[in-house]
Amino acid sequence: MNLWEEYVVATSLADALDALATAAPPVMPIAGGTDLLLDLEQGRHPPQRTLVDLTRVVELTALELRGDSLFVGAAVPLTRITRDPLVVQHAPALVEACRLIGGPQVRNVATLGGNVAHALPAADGTISLLALDAVAEIVSANGVSSKPIGELFLGPGKSTLRAGEELIIGFYIPLRKADEGSSFRRIMRPQGVALPIINLAVWMHREGDRVGAARIAVGPGAPIPWRANAAENALVGNPGSDEALARALSELLGDVQFRSSPRRATSEYRRYLVEPLFNETAKAAWNAAAWKGN
Repeated sequence: MNLWEEYVVATSLADALDALATAAPPVMPIAGGTDLLLDLEQGRHPPQRTLVDLTRVVELTALELRGDSLFVGAAVPLTRITRDPLVVQHAPALVEACRLIGGPQVRNVATLGGNVAHALPAADGTISLLALDAVAEIVSANGVSSKPIGELFLGPGKSTLRAGEELIIGFYIPLRKADEGSSFRRIMRPQGVALPIINLAVWMHREGDRVGAARIAVGPGAPIPWRANAAENALVGNPGSDEALARALSELLGDVQFRSSPRRATSEYRRYLVEPLFNETAKAAWNAAAWKGN
C-alpha cells in the first residue's frame, strides 16, 4: 500500500495553507519527516493521500534576531541550530538538546517544529524550549497568533494545534542577558540515540551569589512537557549551593509524575536517575549564568 499518493512542495505560508485546505484528504504537513515517515511505515499513523512539504517555506526557515528575541523557524534543521552562533550564544540549552537528537543523518533533516508538533512529553527540543520560556508563532487561515510553548500540548502525542488548519511558523526565545545561563542534559539507553530515559533543562538568572530566577523542565515528568514550578521557587533567593539544590530536588520529586515505559525505564528507575541529572544540569546552568555578555 502506498503511504501517500500526492506530494506538494509549498514555497510560502499561503501555499502551505492553501494546499492543506484544498488538497485531496487526508493531508498532512511534512518537513524532516523523521517521525512521520516512520509512523506511516510502521502503521502507527494512517496512510495519507497528500503530504505538503514545508522545507522551502521561507518564513519557516528563518533564524535571526527579531527585537529582543531570537527567532528559530519551525523548519530549520537541527544541525543548523547546533552550529548557529546566535543560538549558541542565546540558547545554549537548545544547542545541547539538538546535538543529542538522533544521529547526524537525522539531525540534518529533522526540524525543531516537528520535534514540538509531535507532542511527546520527553521531546528534547521541547524540554529545552520550555526552560527557555519560548513562545510559538502559529499561522492559520484566520491569521497569525502566539502561544507560550507549554500551551501547545494536550497529552502524549496530542497537540492543541488543529490538524490540517494550523502550522507552527517558529519560536521566539528571549535573548540571553548578563548573569543568565541555561543547560540541558539527558540519560539515554546506551545502545541507541533516539530514546531518552529522562531529560532535563535548567535556566537560571544570578543575582550575585543567589538565584534570582529559575526555570526547570523535566521529561517525561507528566503527560505533557512539564515545568517543575515548586523546585524553581525553592531555588529563588537562595545561593546556588548543594543545600539549595537538595531542597529543590525534594520539591521536584514531590510533584513529578514519572511513568514506566517498557522500552525506556520504570518510574522508580527514573526517580533514581533524576538526582544526579538534576544536580549536573543545575550546576551547569548556574556556572553558565556567570556570563557577563558581549
